[in-house]
Amino acid sequence: MRRVDLRHLKGEFLSALGQQIKASEAGEVVIFLFEIGDFGSVKAALNLAYNLNCEIMNSLKFNQVDWAITIKKGKI
Repeated sequence: MRRVDLRHLKGEFLSALGQQIKASEAGEVVIFLFEIGDFGSVKAALNLAYNLNCEIMNSLKFNQVDWAITIKKGKI
């Protein structure tokens, strides 16, 4: 399991999220942290992970501006 902090990218984190997911091994669990801005970014992140064959294991707001999603990359 590893953790990837994308909060420094603010609202421009989706492409980095996609790159990190694609670089992950099948079956790997990854926790992604990002700044939400609005809840549309949460939905976009979850849709991206789902479309890249990942299981969404957890999704939670852990302070006023940050969100964490935990995904498990599926087998190819």
